[in-house]
Amino acid sequence: MTETTETAPGWLAPEELETVRGRMPILYVDAVPVRVDETGVVTRIGLLLRIGSDGTISRALVSGRVLLYERVRDALVRHLEKDLGPVALPHVPASPQPFTIAEYFPTPGVTPYHDPRQHAVSLAYIVPVAGDCRPRQDALDLIWFTPEEAASPQVQGEMTGGQGLLLKQALAHVGRLS
Repeated sequence: MTETTETAPGWLAPEELETVRGRMPILYVDAVPVRVDETGVVTRIGLLLRIGSDGTISRALVSGRVLLYERVRDALVRHLEKDLGPVALPHVPASPQPFTIAEYFPTPGVTPYHDPRQHAVSLAYIVPVAGDCRPRQDALDLIWFTPEEAASPQVQGEMTGGQGLLLKQALAHVGRLS
């Protein structure tokens, strides 16, 4: 999950966010950007390349917090545009339905999802993207993988916090995991 400091209403100051994170779950969205063919079959999965706060490089899904008074759909679009660029052209339906809900805990092993900073609940979506994607913000790159490549042990090993499992669930949801 990524964080950026913003000045828009609904954002907490870093010290306020730290206090809240220690007292209650935070709502997030996770998005798996995909390319689809003319029949709607997923042909490619986009994974971001990020540098963590500890300096490690990993592959990641598009992810981020939902702001106060922000609709989940709007948060999803905001994070897709923030990470993939303004002309990514994500196809987010008017009433998106998550393919799963991931519950991240600061204590490893409670669930397969781990975030050392907080207890977070994330609604996870598969989002077709039709435009030109140019990673922005803290994303170094965006690489498009075939479903088979994305499910490979090598790519899965480059993902942290349980996002590899979330990606496998997305692939199974669209019938692309054998």
